[in-house]
Amino acid sequence: MKYTLLFVIMLFVSLRGNSQDLESILEQESSDTTHLVFATFNGTRLLNGHSVETRKEGILEFMISHRFGRVNSGFDQLFGLDESNIRFGFEYAFADKLTIALGRSSFEKTFDTYAKYRLAQQKTGKNPFPLSITLFGSATAETIKDYLPENKPSFSERITYTGQVLLAHKMNPNLSLQVMPTFVHFNTVPFDNDPHDMFALGIGTRIKISKRVSLNGEYYYNINPFESVDVKNSLALGIDIETGGHIFQLVFTNAVSMIEKGFISETTGGFFNGDIHFGFNISRAFQIKKTK
Repeated sequence: MKYTLLFVIMLFVSLRGNSQDLESILEQESSDTTHLVFATFNGTRLLNGHSVETRKEGILEFMISHRFGRVNSGFDQLFGLDESNIRFGFEYAFADKLTIALGRSSFEKTFDTYAKYRLAQQKTGKNPFPLSITLFGSATAETIKDYLPENKPSFSERITYTGQVLLAHKMNPNLSLQVMPTFVHFNTVPFDNDPHDMFALGIGTRIKISKRVSLNGEYYYNINPFESVDVKNSLALGIDIETGGHIFQLVFTNAVSMIEKGFISETTGGFFNGDIHFGFNISRAFQIKKTK
Protein backbone atom coordinates (compact mmCIF):
# COMPACT_ATOMS: atom_id res chain seq x y z
CA MET A 1 0.00 0.00 0.00
CA LYS A 2 2.78 2.40 0.91
CA TYR A 3 4.46 1.77 -2.50
CA THR A 4 1.19 2.54 -4.27
CA LEU A 5 0.83 5.80 -2.31
CA LEU A 6 4.44 6.71 -3.09
CA PHE A 7 3.84 6.02 -6.81
CA VAL A 8 0.76 8.25 -6.88
CA ILE A 9 2.67 11.10 -5.18
CA MET A 10 5.57 10.79 -7.64
CA LEU A 11 3.14 10.71 -10.61
CA PHE A 12 1.37 13.87 -9.35
CA VAL A 13 4.66 15.69 -8.86
CA SER A 14 5.84 14.60 -12.31
CA LEU A 15 2.59 15.72 -14.02
CA ARG A 16 2.67 18.99 -12.13
CA GLY A 17 6.22 19.60 -13.27
CA ASN A 18 5.39 18.78 -16.90
CA SER A 19 2.34 21.07 -16.75
CA GLN A 20 4.45 23.92 -15.46
CA ASP A 21 6.99 23.29 -18.20
CA LEU A 22 4.27 23.34 -20.88
CA GLU A 23 2.79 26.57 -19.49
CA SER A 24 6.26 28.10 -19.42
CA ILE A 25 6.90 27.07 -23.02
CA LEU A 26 3.56 28.51 -24.21
CA GLU A 27 4.09 31.74 -22.31
CA GLN A 28 7.60 32.05 -23.71
CA GLU A 29 6.44 31.37 -27.29
CA SER A 30 3.60 33.85 -26.92
CA SER A 31 5.80 36.56 -25.46
CA ASP A 32 8.50 36.04 -28.10
CA THR A 33 6.14 36.45 -31.06
CA THR A 34 4.02 39.34 -32.29
CA HIS A 35 0.64 38.38 -33.76
CA LEU A 36 -1.40 40.65 -36.02
CA VAL A 37 -5.13 40.69 -35.25
CA PHE A 38 -7.17 40.07 -38.40
CA ALA A 39 -10.89 40.18 -39.29
CA THR A 40 -11.95 42.81 -36.79
CA PHE A 41 -14.98 43.21 -39.07
CA ASN A 42 -16.35 41.06 -41.90
CA GLY A 43 -15.95 43.68 -44.61
CA THR A 44 -14.98 47.21 -45.48
CA ARG A 45 -18.38 48.56 -44.31
CA LEU A 46 -19.72 48.62 -40.78
CA LEU A 47 -23.23 49.43 -42.10
CA ASN A 48 -23.61 52.93 -43.59
CA GLY A 49 -20.03 53.85 -42.83
CA HIS A 50 -16.63 52.29 -43.19
CA SER A 51 -14.88 49.79 -40.93
CA VAL A 52 -11.12 49.74 -40.38
CA GLU A 53 -10.79 46.87 -42.86
CA THR A 54 -8.94 47.31 -46.16
CA ARG A 55 -8.59 44.88 -49.03
CA LYS A 56 -5.44 42.99 -50.00
CA GLU A 57 -3.32 44.44 -52.81
CA GLY A 58 -4.74 43.75 -56.26
CA ILE A 59 -8.35 43.25 -55.12
CA LEU A 60 -11.11 45.09 -57.00
CA GLU A 61 -14.35 45.24 -55.05
CA PHE A 62 -17.67 46.08 -56.65
CA MET A 63 -20.27 47.24 -54.15
CA ILE A 64 -24.00 47.88 -54.60
CA SER A 65 -26.04 49.50 -51.83
CA HIS A 66 -29.80 50.05 -51.72
CA ARG A 67 -31.95 52.07 -49.36
CA PHE A 68 -35.71 51.92 -49.83
CA GLY A 69 -38.24 54.49 -48.63
CA ARG A 70 -39.44 54.80 -45.06
CA VAL A 71 -41.26 51.75 -43.75
CA ASN A 72 -43.87 54.02 -42.09
CA SER A 73 -44.93 55.37 -45.52
CA GLY A 74 -47.77 52.86 -45.48
CA PHE A 75 -49.25 50.24 -47.74
CA ASP A 76 -49.71 52.67 -50.65
CA GLN A 77 -45.92 52.88 -50.90
CA LEU A 78 -45.62 49.21 -49.96
CA PHE A 79 -43.88 50.27 -46.76
CA GLY A 80 -41.11 52.04 -48.66
CA LEU A 81 -40.37 49.39 -51.28
CA ASP A 82 -41.80 51.57 -54.09
CA GLU A 83 -38.94 54.00 -53.58
CA SER A 84 -35.34 52.98 -54.12
CA ASN A 85 -32.05 54.82 -53.81
CA ILE A 86 -28.95 53.11 -55.06
CA ARG A 87 -25.21 53.60 -54.81
CA PHE A 88 -22.70 51.53 -56.75
CA GLY A 89 -18.97 51.86 -56.66
CA PHE A 90 -15.63 50.32 -57.58
CA GLU A 91 -12.95 50.11 -54.91
CA TYR A 92 -9.39 49.04 -55.75
CA ALA A 93 -6.59 48.13 -53.35
CA PHE A 94 -3.32 49.55 -54.71
CA ALA A 95 -1.60 48.09 -51.65
CA ASP A 96 -2.64 46.07 -48.61
CA LYS A 97 -3.01 49.34 -46.72
CA LEU A 98 -4.34 51.65 -49.45
CA THR A 99 -7.72 51.62 -51.24
CA ILE A 100 -8.98 54.19 -53.77
CA ALA A 101 -12.65 54.23 -54.84
CA LEU A 102 -15.19 55.91 -57.09
CA GLY A 103 -18.96 55.70 -56.67
CA ARG A 104 -22.25 57.22 -57.73
CA SER A 105 -25.51 57.60 -55.78
CA SER A 106 -28.97 58.16 -57.25
CA PHE A 107 -29.85 60.23 -54.15
CA GLU A 108 -29.09 63.84 -55.19
CA LYS A 109 -27.22 62.31 -58.17
CA THR A 110 -23.95 62.43 -56.23
CA PHE A 111 -20.52 61.26 -57.34
CA ASP A 112 -18.04 60.38 -54.61
CA THR A 113 -14.42 59.34 -54.38
CA TYR A 114 -12.44 58.28 -51.36
CA ALA A 115 -9.02 57.11 -50.18
CA LYS A 116 -8.59 54.78 -47.24
CA TYR A 117 -5.24 54.03 -45.58
CA ARG A 118 -4.57 51.53 -42.79
CA LEU A 119 -2.18 53.32 -40.46
CA ALA A 120 -1.77 50.61 -37.80
CA GLN A 121 -3.04 47.14 -36.96
CA GLN A 122 -3.91 45.63 -33.59
CA LYS A 123 -1.21 43.24 -32.28
CA THR A 124 -0.79 40.77 -29.45
CA GLY A 125 2.31 38.99 -28.08
CA LYS A 126 5.79 40.45 -27.79
CA ASN A 127 5.03 43.96 -29.09
CA PRO A 128 1.30 44.38 -28.48
CA PHE A 129 -0.70 47.31 -29.84
CA PRO A 130 -4.33 47.71 -28.76
CA LEU A 131 -5.89 49.33 -31.83
CA SER A 132 -6.36 49.06 -35.56
CA ILE A 133 -6.26 52.58 -37.03
CA THR A 134 -7.42 53.55 -40.51
CA LEU A 135 -7.58 57.01 -42.06
CA PHE A 136 -10.46 57.85 -44.41
CA GLY A 137 -10.93 60.87 -46.67
CA SER A 138 -13.64 61.50 -49.27
CA ALA A 139 -14.93 64.17 -51.65
CA THR A 140 -18.42 64.32 -53.13
CA ALA A 141 -20.08 66.35 -55.86
CA GLU A 142 -23.87 66.72 -56.20
CA THR A 143 -25.06 66.97 -59.80
CA ILE A 144 -28.82 67.17 -59.25
CA LYS A 145 -30.33 70.17 -61.06
CA ASP A 146 -32.41 71.57 -58.18
CA TYR A 147 -31.79 75.24 -58.98
CA LEU A 148 -33.10 78.01 -61.17
CA PRO A 149 -31.04 78.65 -64.35
CA GLU A 150 -29.95 82.07 -63.11
CA ASN A 151 -28.75 80.56 -59.81
CA LYS A 152 -26.71 77.73 -61.27
CA PRO A 153 -24.00 76.83 -58.73
CA SER A 154 -20.41 76.31 -59.74
CA PHE A 155 -18.78 72.90 -59.51
CA SER A 156 -16.80 74.01 -56.46
CA GLU A 157 -19.97 75.07 -54.65
CA ARG A 158 -21.29 71.50 -54.91
CA ILE A 159 -18.27 69.87 -53.31
CA THR A 160 -18.17 68.44 -49.77
CA TYR A 161 -15.21 66.85 -47.99
CA THR A 162 -15.13 64.30 -45.18
CA GLY A 163 -12.24 63.14 -43.00
CA GLN A 164 -12.35 60.32 -40.45
CA VAL A 165 -10.07 58.44 -38.10
CA LEU A 166 -11.35 54.89 -37.61
CA LEU A 167 -10.20 53.31 -34.32
CA ALA A 168 -11.12 49.67 -33.65
CA HIS A 169 -10.37 47.00 -31.09
CA LYS A 170 -11.21 43.30 -31.42
CA MET A 171 -12.11 42.30 -27.87
CA ASN A 172 -12.35 38.59 -28.70
CA PRO A 173 -13.36 36.50 -31.78
CA ASN A 174 -17.02 37.43 -31.24
CA LEU A 175 -16.93 41.11 -30.29
CA SER A 176 -15.36 44.14 -32.01
CA LEU A 177 -15.76 47.85 -31.24
CA GLN A 178 -15.02 50.93 -33.32
CA VAL A 179 -14.95 54.70 -32.72
CA MET A 180 -15.10 57.20 -35.60
CA PRO A 181 -14.18 60.89 -34.98
CA THR A 182 -15.43 62.72 -38.10
CA PHE A 183 -15.00 66.10 -39.79
CA VAL A 184 -17.23 67.27 -42.67
CA HIS A 185 -16.67 70.47 -44.68
CA PHE A 186 -19.40 71.92 -46.92
CA ASN A 187 -18.30 74.43 -49.55
CA THR A 188 -21.90 75.62 -49.63
CA VAL A 189 -24.49 75.48 -46.83
CA PRO A 190 -28.31 75.92 -46.96
CA PHE A 191 -28.30 79.26 -45.06
CA ASP A 192 -25.63 81.68 -43.88
CA ASN A 193 -26.05 80.74 -40.22
CA ASP A 194 -25.34 77.06 -40.92
CA PRO A 195 -21.81 75.83 -40.17
CA HIS A 196 -19.49 74.99 -43.08
CA ASP A 197 -17.44 72.75 -40.78
CA MET A 198 -19.22 69.99 -38.93
CA PHE A 199 -17.92 67.55 -36.33
CA ALA A 200 -19.38 64.19 -35.34
CA LEU A 201 -18.46 61.17 -33.27
CA GLY A 202 -19.47 57.69 -34.34
CA ILE A 203 -19.44 54.39 -32.48
CA GLY A 204 -19.99 50.92 -33.89
CA THR A 205 -19.85 47.26 -32.99
CA ARG A 206 -19.96 43.77 -34.43
CA ILE A 207 -21.26 40.82 -32.44
CA LYS A 208 -20.56 37.49 -34.12
CA ILE A 209 -23.32 34.92 -33.56
CA SER A 210 -22.06 32.15 -35.89
CA LYS A 211 -19.17 31.44 -38.24
CA ARG A 212 -20.75 33.45 -41.08
CA VAL A 213 -23.36 35.69 -39.39
CA SER A 214 -22.95 38.74 -37.16
CA LEU A 215 -25.09 41.55 -35.76
CA ASN A 216 -23.82 45.10 -36.37
CA GLY A 217 -24.70 48.50 -34.90
CA GLU A 218 -23.59 52.03 -35.83
CA TYR A 219 -24.45 55.46 -34.39
CA TYR A 220 -23.21 58.96 -35.22
CA TYR A 221 -23.65 61.90 -32.83
CA ASN A 222 -23.62 65.19 -34.77
CA ILE A 223 -21.94 67.77 -32.50
CA ASN A 224 -22.84 70.97 -34.43
CA PRO A 225 -25.56 70.20 -37.00
CA PHE A 226 -27.14 72.63 -39.46
CA GLU A 227 -29.32 75.18 -37.69
CA SER A 228 -31.77 75.53 -40.58
CA VAL A 229 -32.48 71.80 -40.87
CA ASP A 230 -33.91 69.46 -38.22
CA VAL A 231 -31.00 67.03 -38.43
CA LYS A 232 -31.23 63.71 -36.60
CA ASN A 233 -28.33 61.56 -35.48
CA SER A 234 -27.77 58.59 -37.77
CA LEU A 235 -28.51 55.12 -36.38
CA ALA A 236 -28.18 51.80 -38.19
CA LEU A 237 -28.72 48.20 -37.12
CA GLY A 238 -28.01 45.26 -39.36
CA ILE A 239 -26.94 41.72 -40.07
CA ASP A 240 -23.78 40.60 -41.87
CA ILE A 241 -23.97 37.35 -43.87
CA GLU A 242 -20.72 36.05 -45.33
CA THR A 243 -21.11 33.75 -48.34
CA GLY A 244 -17.72 32.95 -49.85
CA GLY A 245 -16.57 35.95 -51.89
CA HIS A 246 -19.73 37.91 -50.97
CA ILE A 247 -20.54 39.99 -47.92
CA PHE A 248 -24.29 40.56 -47.74
CA GLN A 249 -25.51 43.15 -45.23
CA LEU A 250 -29.15 43.76 -44.30
CA VAL A 251 -29.57 47.30 -42.96
CA PHE A 252 -32.26 49.17 -40.99
CA THR A 253 -31.44 52.87 -40.68
CA ASN A 254 -33.00 56.33 -40.44
CA ALA A 255 -30.58 57.61 -43.14
CA VAL A 256 -31.34 57.43 -46.83
CA SER A 257 -27.90 58.52 -48.01
CA MET A 258 -25.07 55.98 -48.25
CA ILE A 259 -22.16 58.41 -48.24
CA GLU A 260 -20.64 60.06 -45.17
CA LYS A 261 -21.61 63.69 -45.71
CA GLY A 262 -25.23 62.58 -46.25
CA PHE A 263 -25.95 60.12 -43.46
CA ILE A 264 -23.83 61.95 -40.86
CA SER A 265 -24.88 65.53 -41.64
CA GLU A 266 -28.23 65.45 -43.48
CA THR A 267 -30.33 62.68 -41.91
CA THR A 268 -33.81 63.99 -41.05
CA GLY A 269 -35.71 60.81 -40.12
CA GLY A 270 -36.30 59.75 -36.53
CA PHE A 271 -35.45 56.08 -36.10
CA PHE A 272 -37.77 55.63 -33.12
CA ASN A 273 -40.56 57.52 -34.94
CA GLY A 274 -40.58 54.78 -37.53
CA ASP A 275 -38.64 56.72 -40.19
CA ILE A 276 -36.64 53.60 -40.95
CA HIS A 277 -35.20 52.72 -44.34
CA PHE A 278 -34.67 49.05 -45.05
CA GLY A 279 -31.75 48.31 -47.37
CA PHE A 280 -28.77 46.17 -48.11
CA ASN A 281 -25.12 46.25 -49.11
CA ILE A 282 -23.63 43.54 -51.25
CA SER A 283 -20.08 43.32 -52.53
CA ARG A 284 -18.11 41.09 -54.83
CA ALA A 285 -14.32 40.94 -54.79
CA PHE A 286 -12.14 40.15 -57.81
CA GLN A 287 -8.39 39.36 -57.70
CA ILE A 288 -7.18 41.23 -60.80
CA LYS A 289 -3.49 41.44 -59.88
CA LYS A 290 -1.39 38.61 -58.50
CA THR A 291 0.51 39.47 -55.35
CA LYS A 292 4.21 38.58 -55.03
